[in-house]
Amino acid sequence: MSLRDPNRRHEFVLLFDVTNGNPNGDPDAGNLPRIDPETGCGLVTDVCLKRKIRNYVADTSGQALFIQSRSSLNALIGEAGAKLGVGQDKRPNEAVRDQMCRDYYDIRMFGAVLSTGDLNAGQVRGPAQMSFARSLDPIFPLDLTITRGARTTQERMETGETEMGRKPIVPYGLYRGHGYFNPFLAEQTGVTEGDLGLFWEALAHMFEFDRSATRGEMAVQQLCAFTHENKKGNASAHHLFSCVNAHRVDDSRSPRAFSDYRIE
Repeated sequence: MSLRDPNRRHEFVLLFDVTNGNPNGDPDAGNLPRIDPETGCGLVTDVCLKRKIRNYVADTSGQALFIQSRSSLNALIGEAGAKLGVGQDKRPNEAVRDQMCRDYYDIRMFGAVLSTGDLNAGQVRGPAQMSFARSLDPIFPLDLTITRGARTTQERMETGETEMGRKPIVPYGLYRGHGYFNPFLAEQTGVTEGDLGLFWEALAHMFEFDRSATRGEMAVQQLCAFTHENKKGNASAHHLFSCVNAHRVDDSRSPRAFSDYRIE
């Protein structure tokens, strides 16, 4: 299937939405949903979307991941060096770099900086890259006050004092992001048809196993992929992206569901 062919260029448009949730909180703004202050449109970072893909891959495929919480990055680089009998080396070691690509799915797909420890494995440019996602219309974040019956201290238990909290949400937002797959870089990192097939699967289902009360209801509503005939491609990415358009069905009221848009 051509969509799984790592020797072809691919681009894609990703449309996903959120209902009564926070798709990507900003720690510099009290974890409120990220927003473009000039336009009021919501933002979701590429790092956040890649995290969803990594989570899906980890949960469903058993593939090893470099970016994870169980081991430090430098320790994993050291383990790859130990396999090859390489110790400390301040010069970029291509053999260790190639071993890391073989060992870890997310390095093959997204790349990584592997020069942070005593063993320098250089850097890997990943073939799969994504843009920030931006909401099609301005969002209006709500910062809701919540209470809880459980108390954190014995003093509050005895006084019956109610503890308060905050829960920021977006009532509704439809977000659009763009992505790219570079076959020249895929050849360098060793991406296989299985790797690319898993990537498309993760993109389409990345919210299915990532449910939480904070994120409300999130869903991938549309994934439009463009597959070229060869490595160089048949058209520029920005011209292909312009072929996918979303329009409000009724401009007189605020959108509150995906059915309020028409995709062409």
